[in-house]
Amino acid sequence: MAMKPLDLLQQSLHQRVLVEMKGGRSYRGVLDAFDQHLNVVLSSAEEVVQETVTPRSGITLLRGDSIVYISP
Repeated sequence: MAMKPLDLLQQSLHQRVLVEMKGGRSYRGVLDAFDQHLNVVLSSAEEVVQETVTPRSGITLLRGDSIVYISP
């Protein structure tokens, strides 16, 4: 039986994930929460733009409609 995307995200909670965004930006961080629209909340996130890594403080909210993929 195939795994549904929300089931995979549920299994990835509290683990580091890579989130690729439209426009070429990527974020790496700990997946703290998500909703049915695939909006995600990351903690300990780093923004990755063309090999440049920028740490972000606090939490990072990424809108689901701007996400290309999420990799555990």
